[in-house]
Amino acid sequence: MNSTAGPADFGRVDPDGTVYVRTADGERSVGQIPDVDPAEALAFYVRRYEALEVEVNLLAARVRSGALSPEEARNSVKAVRTAVTDANAVGDLAALLARLEDLSPVLDEQAELRKAERAKAQEAARAAKEQMVAEAETLAQGTDWRGGVNRFRALLDEWKALPRLDRASDDALWHRFSAARTTYTRRRKAQFAEQAARRDEARQLKEGIIAEARALATSTDWGPTTGAFRDLMARWKAAGPAPREVDDALWAEFRGIQDDFFNARQSVLSEQDAEYKANLEAKEALLAQAEASIVPVSDLAEAKAAFRTFLEKFNALGRVPREQIRSLDNRVRALETAVRTAEEEEWRRTDPEARARAEDTVAMLETEIAKLTQKVAKAEARGDEAAASKARDSINTYQVWLDQARETLADFHR
Repeated sequence: MNSTAGPADFGRVDPDGTVYVRTADGERSVGQIPDVDPAEALAFYVRRYEALEVEVNLLAARVRSGALSPEEARNSVKAVRTAVTDANAVGDLAALLARLEDLSPVLDEQAELRKAERAKAQEAARAAKEQMVAEAETLAQGTDWRGGVNRFRALLDEWKALPRLDRASDDALWHRFSAARTTYTRRRKAQFAEQAARRDEARQLKEGIIAEARALATSTDWGPTTGAFRDLMARWKAAGPAPREVDDALWAEFRGIQDDFFNARQSVLSEQDAEYKANLEAKEALLAQAEASIVPVSDLAEAKAAFRTFLEKFNALGRVPREQIRSLDNRVRALETAVRTAEEEEWRRTDPEARARAEDTVAMLETEIAKLTQKVAKAEARGDEAAASKARDSINTYQVWLDQARETLADFHR
C-alpha cells in the first residue's frame, strides 16, 4: 500500500457497517462489522491487508535470496496470489499482485541456473564414472590380486555415491565397469586355482623325496649319502611350498629322516666330538647373549642388525654334535621368529592400504555429515522441523561412527 494513501483511497464503509475494497474491477464487499465506528471497521480490514503485505514482502525476499527452489517458489507465489486476489482486506491489492508478478522473471532465471547446475553435476558424474571404468578395465588386466580386490570395492562404493546419468549412458558405463570386475574376478580365481595345482604338485614331489630319503637313511656310506641328502634338500627347496595344512608335517618328516641319518653318522665320527663340543659351547653362549639382548624386541632396526651380526658369528663357529643341532636350530628359529613377528607387526601397523581405507572412511563420514548439515539448514529454512530433527539424529549417529574412525586412523600415526 502507498505510504501516503489512507484507507479511504482503497475502501469505504456503508452506514450498515458493510466494508468495501476498491479494485480495478470496481468495488467488492469484504465483510460487515455493524454497530462500530466506520473508521474502526475500515481499520480492521486494513490490518488484514497489512498482514498480506508482510507475507508478500517475506515471500519476495525468500524468492530473490534463492531460499526456495524454483518449483517451491512458484507454488508459493500461486498460493499467495490466490490469497491476495480473494482477500477480504482493504488496501492496494493490485500493487501486491504486481509485486508477485515481478517475481516471474526472477524465477525463470533461477530455474535456468538450477538447470545449468544440474547439467554441470551430470557432466562431472559422467567424467568420474568414465575415469572409474578406465581404471577398472586397467585393474582387470593386472595381477595385483590383493590390492585389486580392495580397489574394486572402493570404486564400487564411489560409483554408488554418484548420481545416475541418463539411462542409456549410465547402463553402458555400468556394463563396462561390471564386465571389468567380472574379468578380474575370473582371472584371480584362475590364478589361485593354478597356485593350488602347483602346491599339490609340490606335495607329490616332496612325498617322493621323503620316500628316497627313507631308502638312504640306513646307509653307512657317509660321504656319498651325505651328498645325496644335500641333493634331496635342493630338490625339496626347488619344489616350492605344498598346501599349507600339510607342508609343515612333510618338512618335519623329511627333517626327521635326515636327522636319523646324520645322528648315526655323528656317532661313528665321534673323534670330532671335542671340536663339536667346543663349537656347541661357543654357540650356546652366543645364542644366550643374543636371546638376552634381542628378545623381547623393543627397537626393530637394532634387533634386525643384532640378529644379522649374531647369525654371522653363529654360522662361523662351525659344526656341533648332531644331536644338538635341532635344539640350537629351534632356538635360532625362535629368535628369528621373534624378529620377523615384530617386523610383521610393524608392517601391519603402518600398512598404507589399511591407512588409506581408514582415511577414506573418515572422509566419507565427514562428507555424509556435511550433506546432512545442509539438509538440516534446508529443512529449517522451509519450516520442516520433523525433517530437520531426523537429519540431526542421523548426524549424531554418523558423528559416533566418525569419532571411532578417527581413533582407528590415529593408530597409524602413533
